Amino acid sequence: MSATGYQALLDCRRRSRYLREHGFTLDQVAVILALDHPATPLRLYRYAAGLTAAQTIEAFHQLAGTTGAGLRESRLYDYENWPQAGRRPSISTLRLLARIYGAHPARLLTAAMIATYPRRDQEALHDEG
Repeated sequence: MSATGYQALLDCRRRSRYLREHGFTLDQVAVILALDHPATPLRLYRYAAGLTAAQTIEAFHQLAGTTGAGLRESRLYDYENWPQAGRRPSISTLRLLARIYGAHPARLLTAAMIATYPRRDQEALHDEG
């Protein structure tokens, strides 16, 4: 993570903790963080949860019952940078990340991003919860 990215994470952790202490939901925190941090919803939810990429990867492997082959930090960054760059995450990956962040899977993407998935996957994202 770059120094700028790490500073953004620290700022988001501080703000997220403060906002949650004052009754804001994780969804509300992610929206507020988006005002100052131009990032995808997937990254903003990680920031709102106050997690580093490494912490997210560790939690992912615990939930999925996998090891390093399941998800790497570089792939998480690819997912967080999509659609401008990177790769589109699978529905199963989004479900696990949503569990880690305490969010609904569809909240991790914009409507335009969701529209790139097949219809059945779109329905699965919206039905999940």
